[in-house]
Amino acid sequence: MSTGKRRTARSHLIVTNVFVLLTLLLGSAVALATGAPVKSPNDDNQYRFIELDNGLRTILVSDKDADKAAASMNVAVGSGDDPADREGLAHFLEHMLFLGTEKYPEPGEYQQFIKSHGGSHNAFTAFQDTNYFFDVQAQFLEPALDRFAQQFAAPLFTADLVDRERNAVHSEFSAKQKEDGRRFYSVKKAVSNPGHAFSQFAVGNLSTLENTGENPLRPDLINFWRSHYSSNLMTLAVYGPQSLDDLENMVRSRFDAIENHNLAPRRHPETFYNRDTRPAKVTADALKDVRSLTLSFPIPSQEANYRTKPASYIANLLGHEGPGSLFDVLKRAGLVESLSAGLGMDTGENATLDISMSLTPEGLSKQDDILPLVFDYIDKIRNQGISKSRFEEMQQLARIDFRFREQGEPVHEAMTLSRQLQHYPPEEILSAPWLMERYAPEQYQDLLDQLTPENLMVFVLDPEPQLENPKKTRWYDAEWELTPLDPSMLRGKQQPTLASQLRLPASNPFVPENLDMVAGQSMTKPTLLGSHEGMDIWFARDTRFNTPKANVFISLRTPAARASARSSVLTQLLVDAINTNLNAWAYSARLAGLDYSVYPHLRGVTIRVGGYSDKLHTLINRILTQIASPQLTQQRFDIARQKLVDSLQNKAKDRPVEQTSEFVQTALIEGAWNTEDKLAAAKQVTLDELKSFSHALLSHVDPVMLAHGNLTRAYALNLAQQVGAIVLGDSKIATVERSRVRQLPQKETQVALDVDHPDTGYTLYMQGSNTSFEERARFRLLAQIISSPFYEEIRTNQQLGYIVYATPFEMLETPALGFVVQSPGASQEQIDKAVRQFSEDFEVQLERLSETGMNREKQAVISKLLEKDRQLGDISGRYWRELDRGAYNFNSRQKLAEAINNVSKKALLQTFTEAVLERKHALKVVTGESGLKSDTVLTRLLELPPVPAS
Repeated sequence: MSTGKRRTARSHLIVTNVFVLLTLLLGSAVALATGAPVKSPNDDNQYRFIELDNGLRTILVSDKDADKAAASMNVAVGSGDDPADREGLAHFLEHMLFLGTEKYPEPGEYQQFIKSHGGSHNAFTAFQDTNYFFDVQAQFLEPALDRFAQQFAAPLFTADLVDRERNAVHSEFSAKQKEDGRRFYSVKKAVSNPGHAFSQFAVGNLSTLENTGENPLRPDLINFWRSHYSSNLMTLAVYGPQSLDDLENMVRSRFDAIENHNLAPRRHPETFYNRDTRPAKVTADALKDVRSLTLSFPIPSQEANYRTKPASYIANLLGHEGPGSLFDVLKRAGLVESLSAGLGMDTGENATLDISMSLTPEGLSKQDDILPLVFDYIDKIRNQGISKSRFEEMQQLARIDFRFREQGEPVHEAMTLSRQLQHYPPEEILSAPWLMERYAPEQYQDLLDQLTPENLMVFVLDPEPQLENPKKTRWYDAEWELTPLDPSMLRGKQQPTLASQLRLPASNPFVPENLDMVAGQSMTKPTLLGSHEGMDIWFARDTRFNTPKANVFISLRTPAARASARSSVLTQLLVDAINTNLNAWAYSARLAGLDYSVYPHLRGVTIRVGGYSDKLHTLINRILTQIASPQLTQQRFDIARQKLVDSLQNKAKDRPVEQTSEFVQTALIEGAWNTEDKLAAAKQVTLDELKSFSHALLSHVDPVMLAHGNLTRAYALNLAQQVGAIVLGDSKIATVERSRVRQLPQKETQVALDVDHPDTGYTLYMQGSNTSFEERARFRLLAQIISSPFYEEIRTNQQLGYIVYATPFEMLETPALGFVVQSPGASQEQIDKAVRQFSEDFEVQLERLSETGMNREKQAVISKLLEKDRQLGDISGRYWRELDRGAYNFNSRQKLAEAINNVSKKALLQTFTEAVLERKHALKVVTGESGLKSDTVLTRLLELPPVPAS
C-alpha cells in the first residue's frame, strides 16, 4: 500500500512539474516575442523594458493594486572606480547627489518631500555599483520621480555643502571603526593584490577627502561625476500602480535629460590575491568574542554561467547541513556553530568561492584539523557529487519556487530589478535567479578543479590571536598576520574518524508533491475553532496569493520563562539545544521551501513553521517531539553556554547608540532582564539545572495556536491534537499575562553608561502618558513631522554625527518619541544643548503648520500603517501580533489609523510641549560622561508601576 502511495505522489509530481515547465516555456516564447520579461505564473504585474535615446535602460512595473510606488537607479560605478589619491570619492558623490539640484536647490527638499508623502529613501555604494532608491505613496510617484531624476541630470554640488558632507562621511567611518566586520574587511583588502582596486579604502574620511586650498575637493568631485556618471551605465526600475504607458511617459520626460558620455564600465582583470601569496592563512585580531574561519578560492567570474549556475550547484553541496554533511560532522564534533558556502565578490572578470564558518573555542584551537577535512569533503563531491538526479532535484525546487513566487515590497522589487538589469538581458531579469537550464557536469568539474590547497586563502578572526609580528591596517588599526600554508598538510585524511562520517546528502524527502489550493473563500480574519487541552485554536483559510503555502504559530507561554534572569537564560539554552537537535534532519525541509524557527520570548517559547503546506505537518510533528523530550548533552551545553556568555559580553562592545537604546528597553519592559544579570546567570547554570528546567518548563502553560493559509479547518484541528498529545499531556493550564512598560517618573531621568568607544552615544526617550490609541496616534504623528527637520538640523546643519534620527520609540503599545545621536566629536552636553535648541525652534514650525500640511503628514503615517499586505507571511505575522496583545477583532491598525486621522493640532502641540519641551516622562541615556550610573537608576526604575491603559 505504501509503495502505491509513493507512485501516486510521484505521478502527481511529474504532472505538476510538466505543467510548471510548460508554463515557463510558453511564458518564455511570449516574452522573447514581445521583449517583456519572463514572469512567474503567480505574478499579476505588467512589465515593459525600454531604452531611452540616451542609452538609459529601464524596466517599468505596473502593479494595479499597489499603494506604494518606488524607483531605483543603479549606476555601474562604485568604490572600485575611486582614483588612487581620492579613496572614498564614489561614496562621497553618493552623499552629495542628495543635496540639491538646479530645479530643487534646497538641500533637504527631496528628503522632506519623500518623508511627507509616506516614503523613505536611501542609497549605498558597492565595489562596482551605486544604488539610489526611494518609495512613496503611489499618487505622488510623478513629482518624486521629477526630483529623483534631477539628482542625476543636474546636481548642484553646492560649495558650502562639500565640507559639511565630508564631515558626515567621516562620521560614518568613525562610527564603524570598532566594528569587527569593517576591521576584518580592511584586513582582506590589506592582503589582496595591491594592483586590484579592491585593495583601496572605500568609505573615505577627512584625510582621503581632503579639502584645502592646495587640494580642493569640489573640482575632483565634479570631474569624477562628469567622467564616470553616464546614462548608458545606468539602469532604472520604476514600480507603481499606474499603467505602463503612464510610467513610460513619466520616465521619458525626465530621465532623458541625463547625459550620455558613452562610457564603458571599468574592468578589473587583476586577480584578487597574487599567485605568489597563495596558499596562505591570514589571522586577524577581533575586538569582540567572535571566531570565524573562511576558505576563499579565487575562481573565474561566474556571471556568464547564470543559466546553469555551477557555483550554486557546488555551494549547495558544500553548505548542506543534513546528516553527514561537512557542517553536521563539524558541529557534532563541537568545532563549528554555522557554515555557509557561496560566491563572494564577482567582478565579471574574477570571483571567489567562499566557505565560511563560525567556530567554537575548541574549533578555533583545532582550525588546522578542520582545513584537511574540508578538502576531504571537496574530494567526495568531486568523486561522487556530480549527479544528474541531484541536479534535477535542485532544478525542480527552483522551478517550484519561481512558479509560486510572492511579491516583495515595491522598493525592494525596484532595487533588485535595477541591479539585475546590469547583468541579465531584459527577458530574463525576473527568472534569472531561478534558472537552471541544463545539467552541466563539465562546468561543475571546472569549478571543483579550482578548489585545491594550492589555490587557497584562509582568513581567521580570533579574539586572542597571539600574533608574533603583526601588521596593522591603515584606517582601522586592525592587527593581522599572514602565514604561508603547506599544501601537502591539507591533503589526506588527517582526521580519519571525522572523515569517515562524511557523506553526501540523500534525496530530499520534503520536495512538495501536492501543490493544489484548498477549496473555499479566503477568510478576512481568524476565527476561534475552540480549545484543545487548554489551547485556543485560531484558524484562517487564506489562498488570496494563489500560493499553496501556510504558516502555523504555536506559543507555549509559561510563567517559568521569565521568573528570573536565570530562567530566561535557561530558556535560551533549552531552545538552542532544540534547534541544534533539529537542524540536520530539518535542513532538507528548508531547501524544499519549508521554514521554521523555535525562539524564546518574554512569555515563553514559540514555534513558527511556514512554507508549502503539503508536508508542513511532518516538520511540525518532529519539532513538537523534540520540544517534549530534548536531547541534552554536556558538549552542547558547554558550547551553547559559552556562546551565550560571549554574546552577552559582546554587548559592551556594541555601538554607543545600540547600548543606550538597549538600556531603555531592558530597564522599562517588565520581564526583560539586563545584560549583567543574564551574564552572571549564564556563567553559573549547569547541565543538571537545564535538564530539570526542561521538565518543569511546560508544567504550567498558557498555549495558543494560529493556523493560516492554504489549510482546512480539519487540518488545523488535527495539528492541535498533535500539540496536545505530544506536548501538553501533562501540563496544567495557567494564565501568563503580557508584559507591560514601566512608567517613568515626572521630569527627566538621566543615566550615564561606561562605554569603550571614541564616539558619544545619546538616546532621549520621551514616554507617553498612557497606551490609548489616541495617545499612540499623537506620538506617531509627532515623530513623522519631526523626523526630517531633526535629521536636517542635527546631522546636516550641525554635523554632530552620522547616526542621527528621531523615531517613534513605541514598545508594547506604549507610545514614545526617541531622539538618537552618535557623535565622533561632541559631548553629551553639547548634543543635549543642540537637541533642546532644536526643540524650542521647532515649536514655532509646529505652530505654523497648516491644516493642509498636517493632513499630508497624517496620510503619510496612515499609508505606512495600512500598507498593503504583499505576502502571506505579512498577514500571518500581523494576525499573530494581534493574538499576542489580545486584540481579537484584528483591527488595531484600523483603530490607530482612525485615531491618527482625528488628531487635532491643539492636541499635537500639547503632546509636543509635555513630551519634548518639558520632558514630562523622559529617560536620557548617554555615554562617556559622569552622571547617575546605570545600576543606581535601574534599581529605581524596576520599582515603577506600568504605564496606564488610558
